[in-house]
Amino acid sequence: MNGIIHRLLPSALRTAIRDRVLSGDTVHCPICERGAIAYLPSGSPPRPHVLCPFCGSRERARMTWLFLKERKLLRPGLRILHVAPESCLRERLQAIQNVEYIAGDKHEPGYTYPNGTIDLDITKIQFPADRFDLILCSHVLEHVPDDVAAMRELHRVLAPGGTAILMVPVEMRNAVTEEDLSITDPKERLRLYGQFDHVRLYGRDYIERLKRASFAVIEDTMTERMTPEAVFRAGLLRSEVVHAGTK
Repeated sequence: MNGIIHRLLPSALRTAIRDRVLSGDTVHCPICERGAIAYLPSGSPPRPHVLCPFCGSRERARMTWLFLKERKLLRPGLRILHVAPESCLRERLQAIQNVEYIAGDKHEPGYTYPNGTIDLDITKIQFPADRFDLILCSHVLEHVPDDVAAMRELHRVLAPGGTAILMVPVEMRNAVTEEDLSITDPKERLRLYGQFDHVRLYGRDYIERLKRASFAVIEDTMTERMTPEAVFRAGLLRSEVVHAGTK
């Protein structure tokens, strides 16, 4: 039924219906700054309270934006590298005055990428050292077999005084990261690491891995200093932690 509606109704009319039906004040997305009656389910299997109905943001993107705003990391003239860019954050970052914004992703056959997204291998980044003031690389490293090389490259291209957002799924109950690169079966990866295309499940030693790549590490348990109501309205995960590296 949704597919039929999508084909029959003009885009402007679909947007108007969505805005009328979903606008509200139960939740408030910090990225698009719009209120809604709820965040929509998303994921596989679907999880409730995930997707902003207006900008499409998910929990980690909203947490990233709040971190950037709280730390006052957004300013005119930034040089930004955005790896595997979330469209909701991309739009806000590109709107910063005099920003130099580069979006990159590893181009794979059979996939499409937004216009202007360069082919980027984060284990061999094609930019010179000290090139970017801000790097966003969220939920990427768990997909990269050689994450050590990727961390070193991200540190290399980060400018002194810059910040890299390096969020990954972390199982805080595990002291040590679980990984076995010989495991290639998608079902086994799903069972062990939580997703079919993850090659590891990071543990509490994630911080030490970043430090070995020469980052000074920030671990921000943001939701612990927020009220339950604020966490709910922003649509954040209490289990999620912001990990960032500075140089």
